[in-house]
Amino acid sequence: MGLPTLEFSDSFLDSPEFRERLHCHEIELERTNRFIKDLIKDGNMLIFFLFFSGLSLAVQRFSQSLQEFQFECIGDAETDDEISIAQSLKEFSQLLSTVEEERKRLIQNADDVLISPLERFRKEQIGAVKEEKKQFDKETEKYYSVLEKHLSLSSKKKESQLHEADSQMSKDRQVFYDASLQYVFKIQEVQERKKFEFVEPLLAFLQGLFTFYHEGYELASEFEPYKQQLQFNLQNARNNFESTRAEVERLMKRIRSAEEDFKAPSCFTMEGYLYIQEKRPLGSVWTRYYCTYEKGSQMFTMSNTENGVVNGTPEMFKLRSCVRRKTDSIDKRFCFDIEVVERHGVITLQALSEANRRLWMEAMDGKEPILYCFFKMTEYDRHNGYFNSVWIEFATSYIVCHAHYVTSESYLSVLFPCFTEYDDQKYRVRAIHALVYKLPEKNRAMLDVLTNHLLKVSSHSDQNMMTVSNLGMIFGPTLLRSQEETVAAMMNIKFQNIVVEILIENHHKIFGEAPDLSLPLPQAPSSRSTPRRNKAICLSSGKRKARLYPPALCLADNDSESLCSLQLLYSCYS
Repeated sequence: MGLPTLEFSDSFLDSPEFRERLHCHEIELERTNRFIKDLIKDGNMLIFFLFFSGLSLAVQRFSQSLQEFQFECIGDAETDDEISIAQSLKEFSQLLSTVEEERKRLIQNADDVLISPLERFRKEQIGAVKEEKKQFDKETEKYYSVLEKHLSLSSKKKESQLHEADSQMSKDRQVFYDASLQYVFKIQEVQERKKFEFVEPLLAFLQGLFTFYHEGYELASEFEPYKQQLQFNLQNARNNFESTRAEVERLMKRIRSAEEDFKAPSCFTMEGYLYIQEKRPLGSVWTRYYCTYEKGSQMFTMSNTENGVVNGTPEMFKLRSCVRRKTDSIDKRFCFDIEVVERHGVITLQALSEANRRLWMEAMDGKEPILYCFFKMTEYDRHNGYFNSVWIEFATSYIVCHAHYVTSESYLSVLFPCFTEYDDQKYRVRAIHALVYKLPEKNRAMLDVLTNHLLKVSSHSDQNMMTVSNLGMIFGPTLLRSQEETVAAMMNIKFQNIVVEILIENHHKIFGEAPDLSLPLPQAPSSRSTPRRNKAICLSSGKRKARLYPPALCLADNDSESLCSLQLLYSCYS
């Protein structure tokens, strides 16, 4: 399994699961940091022994280090670029062994092309993450300390004093959230950066090493095709990083500006920290628990935590009722009472704020302590756009101007079938061919018009620089953009691009003839149960550039079988 995705929205909850995922990234980054230190040490030893008899031993140790290290990328699936980059260290290891057998000349500039970039990456990038962690830990300790003091304020204090305290608490909370968001952003940024900033110095070092060997020319000639492909993979990885980073940064800013009563996507109806009143012989104490509530089963769970980690077995109760606690009945704010089947009496809980209490009350169908009427808000029906013959005729006549975007509501795949058994490119094309024909006729005609136009644009790539890969990068997120903006969705942009490339490159086959229905369509599993693919997906050739994406093109309505078909096109490469 790869590293878990860190969602910015989880920073608001600061749940134990979020802390555990964050800890996985910290462990991996520290492992990378130690590996870079060892690699720099072995690299310096290699440079030293190039001038002495100990060269062979140093080369063997360096080769072994490369052979043993394994890249871990964010997400459940890998593109061919990531697979190629991950395998490159083993390729380098094999190549070093071959070079050592034919060594005749000495290396002179290894420090500039290898040691310095790795040391710079370790100090500037990984070092920056460590500084962000220090700030995050400091703000975490400060925030929860201030929060407990704030929640201990008596409700009998003057309104002006309470208002001032709430205002200061909001500022402290925002400082904590900012530190958490920035730390999450930076640690994932460095995890992505290492894919190219890590490998590129190694690639440069190997290229320089060839020139100092007696038969370097022959070895370099054999290495050239792989080097070009790897450079293409690295460039793709860099371009994907730049485009994804812009999307992720925009999402982080949106999450940062969210309202206080923002509720992150979750499998629970409501979850978060609550302070629970526990009666003792000499009075009562308020203990912080991480609580969850599932409305369907009415199950309420509370877990005692220590430093963000669950301590002991969680307690589970079936909710019976929930009532807001009057302010004049308790010397605490934001309180509400619940009754559960397993206990007699009430359990008094304190939310983190008034907005937070309102969310808990809504989730538990809470009642007011006095007669109170709840009115359900009427939900606005979402309008779905439908393409008709007029739209198709308009797009057909107007698209030749390179000057118009057909925009509508964006969609992302909700089905994620396992398609890894189709390792052959021809099988993937056949599967996509069949899925396209599950679209309604007018929607398929619209897709035909668009991809045919993009094929014509790509035919002039020598003048307009719009290769198939560039068009895939532009229109992949456009046609298959996620409806739910999360970091995990942003990381899957690379697969959307590949599907659009296939549609463009195979346009005549896909839209010009009926599909072969003998190939079974992939089914959607609940989660990935098989390991990552170990065979690369074939990509188009050409340089990719990071671009700003236009609004999404709607090819199907959200509730139709046609949407599922279009989404399956994307999911074929997950």
